[in-house]
Amino acid sequence: MSSIRPLHDRIVVRRADEETKSAGGIVIPDSATKEKPIRGKVIAVGSGKQLDNGQVRALEVKVGDEVVFGKYAGTEVKLGNEELTVMREDDILGIIN
Repeated sequence: MSSIRPLHDRIVVRRADEETKSAGGIVIPDSATKEKPIRGKVIAVGSGKQLDNGQVRALEVKVGDEVVFGKYAGTEVKLGNEELTVMREDDILGIIN
């Protein structure tokens, strides 16, 4: 399998599986239009954000963190048979504890 190493302040996220049940317990059929999950697990991080003075600020997220991000954040890439999302750290709304 191929791997990807993000550059600078970018991270690679594996989106969580799509929900098959609603919050009320109703099963959502495959034929229904499902929204993309807005949470996922960080599987790779870049070296950090380059500041205007030339220094590099380390990223706050790390591999293994579960994060929440915008619905349309990042760029979808396919490596082998796996779909991943590459985004900037700024696209992350929060880290789930």
